[in-house]
Amino acid sequence: MDTPTRGDSIFWIEVERIKPNPFQPRREFDDGKLAVLADSIRQYGVLQPLVVTRQEVTREDGGLAVEYELIAGERRWRASRLAGLQQVPAIIRAEADSDQTKLELAIIENLQREDLNPVDRARAFQQLIDQFNLKHIQIARKIGKSREYVSNSVRLLALPEDVINALVAGEITEGHTRPILMLSDRPEEQKTLFQEIKVKRLNVREAEGIARRIAFDRARKKERIIDPDIVELEQRLTEKLGTRVQVERRDIGGKVTIDFFSNDDLHSILALLDSQKKELTPSEQHTEQAFLEAEIPEAATPATDLSVDPPVDEAGEVDLYNIKNFTI
Repeated sequence: MDTPTRGDSIFWIEVERIKPNPFQPRREFDDGKLAVLADSIRQYGVLQPLVVTRQEVTREDGGLAVEYELIAGERRWRASRLAGLQQVPAIIRAEADSDQTKLELAIIENLQREDLNPVDRARAFQQLIDQFNLKHIQIARKIGKSREYVSNSVRLLALPEDVINALVAGEITEGHTRPILMLSDRPEEQKTLFQEIKVKRLNVREAEGIARRIAFDRARKKERIIDPDIVELEQRLTEKLGTRVQVERRDIGGKVTIDFFSNDDLHSILALLDSQKKELTPSEQHTEQAFLEAEIPEAATPATDLSVDPPVDEAGEVDLYNIKNFTI
């Protein structure tokens, strides 16, 4: 067989003379999928040629040897080796490529095939930024995407390591990372939300709703003096009901917000309240029943606001901590 020369034609090149692209952004290669591709290659061969560059290297004896470096098609090359092929079809690029071009071509090929997971894509973009001083807008133009697409991808690298690993493993989606990133300045809340997404299998919309409520609550607390009694009430209710509980105090009265994610959660909360009711003494049950049967003032919002006129203590002051001032 003639030695391949540079050009746009397809040549058959020995598998062992091809080296992987050192700038390959893809780090995860599924062994099971490679085995399936290898079986296909054994039956039908490599249907799409690899893309390589030709390099001359000096041997130990002073002579020259020809090697080839992958630009595109590493998955096919790996599967061909697994299938036991001696040669594979390849296109030899006419000009030697710079390191930047090799990385750009590898990224573009993987993006076109949708072979990169979000984290590998983010790392590839970051490499273009760090190593070649490219701006987000420049990367976007090269890959045919928007600047926001590049910026949002790079932001993934700011996630905690356990979240990044879950994203690579497919335990969460890229959409789930947006609400998690919203809580980057509150690591404990961020960790809790991440666990809720995995354990409760929250969809993206549910996760975003929780993140927004937390962000709103943070802004609300900055605007007022934090009442330690309210904070303690929130903590106690959260522990008691086993879900996030938010207490909002108003000038008169207030409301309690209880998070739930399914009908089972609602049934569990109701069962817990029922069990607490059974523990009440007869006089306490009578007081509770009287409260439940009390007429709701006309000023209250129908169906959604169960607040009643706040009780007044013996000194004539409004008792803001009475349970009657809160709604669920």
